[in-house]
Amino acid sequence: MGGTNPIKVDIRLIAATNRDLDDAVRTGAFRQDLYYRLAVVRLTMPPLRERKEDIPMLTRHFVQKYAKRCKVKTRPVSREAMACLVNHDWPGNVRELENAIERAMVLGSSNMVLTEDLPESLLERAASPDMAAAKYHSAVKELKKQLILGAVEQTHGSYAEAARILGVHPNYLHRLIRNLELKDVLRETLQEGARSTPRPAGKVTAGSADRS
Repeated sequence: MGGTNPIKVDIRLIAATNRDLDDAVRTGAFRQDLYYRLAVVRLTMPPLRERKEDIPMLTRHFVQKYAKRCKVKTRPVSREAMACLVNHDWPGNVRELENAIERAMVLGSSNMVLTEDLPESLLERAASPDMAAAKYHSAVKELKKQLILGAVEQTHGSYAEAARILGVHPNYLHRLIRNLELKDVLRETLQEGARSTPRPAGKVTAGSADRS
């Protein structure tokens, strides 16, 4: 920049945008001369929600990438977690998917990537009633709820003992309870159990015998 002698270079320039440049040129928001310098070969990349067949492949790639970066073992993605990924609309496209997998690799504590390891925004989306994988995920989620409720009730509110019974780490159990929205249900169940538990009888002092 600012030189007086021309310098020959051999480069390939690739530019990307999420804006409609034709419309931007028409409204004067983008320079027309720059647009025609760039617009030699145009490629349109559809959003991730329109090419969901790419999600499993991209997921495996990001799992391997962040397993290496985080120095953890590569973990397969469970069937229900993959159903959540494929069923999501991905407004943030591939970057959002990458962030979701990075989070799962950092926070996950099992030998698989589970739905509980994914961001809450993915789990909040209602599953389509005609989607078999989503139905499977819903059934598994309900089963997990019942197992957790039974274990915590059995241990009278001891999360550490409940985690031991379920064979999971206590921190993971706490995350499951939060993600499955069981906090209030557990509180009410334990309170109801405490109310229904009979109290031990108090000491009874025998009175004197009937006098004649």
